[in-house]
Amino acid sequence: MDFLPDDINDYVEKHSQPEPELLQQLNRETWQKVLAPRMLSGHLQGRVLSMLSKLIRPKRILEIGTYTGYSALCLAEGLTEDGKLHTIDYNEELHDFQRKYFDRSKYGDQIIQHTGNALEIIPTIDETFDIVFIDADKHNYPNYLELILPKMTSGSVILSDNVLWSGKVVQPVKDDDEDTKALIQYNKLLNEHPKLETVLLPIRDGLTVSRVR
Repeated sequence: MDFLPDDINDYVEKHSQPEPELLQQLNRETWQKVLAPRMLSGHLQGRVLSMLSKLIRPKRILEIGTYTGYSALCLAEGLTEDGKLHTIDYNEELHDFQRKYFDRSKYGDQIIQHTGNALEIIPTIDETFDIVFIDADKHNYPNYLELILPKMTSGSVILSDNVLWSGKVVQPVKDDDEDTKALIQYNKLLNEHPKLETVLLPIRDGLTVSRVR
């Protein structure tokens, strides 16, 4: 869900860095061939991810939730020359789609794919991360936070997507809506956690930037 009116969103995109051609192609093919294409980060959020990564200049990035690889390529734009990006997705059917675009970029050798349950995979990655981007199953966001914090140092950044959840976080919650309950808990946790400084940005469906103290 986009919270900006269409005319304002169009103006913002026209006055932000253009979407790179490879990402335009990835965007089009995702909408043509893959289910739930709105899961794609898209032009504006993608440029935000790219800018944050370029400002931080990370050596190691962890992405939880690859989808078709758009956000991974945006984040990879800020990697140091010897940097690596680990990206995890449970859907093995998207592996080759992701790899095709990774290898067409100049970051192919720097992007490491993992397929399976992120809760099981994260503990096996022996790295300290400068950026972690969380964009996966919403009910596990609090669990992901618990796993990644020990792998981050002061000054590193956690980016969390879909934290407004189409506005459901400010509406009455149905008893069986576990995703919304988890996101409300997660947003509160990020805001009150003693190790984090957090700002929630109303970009697309909500993007939180949290800095580790």
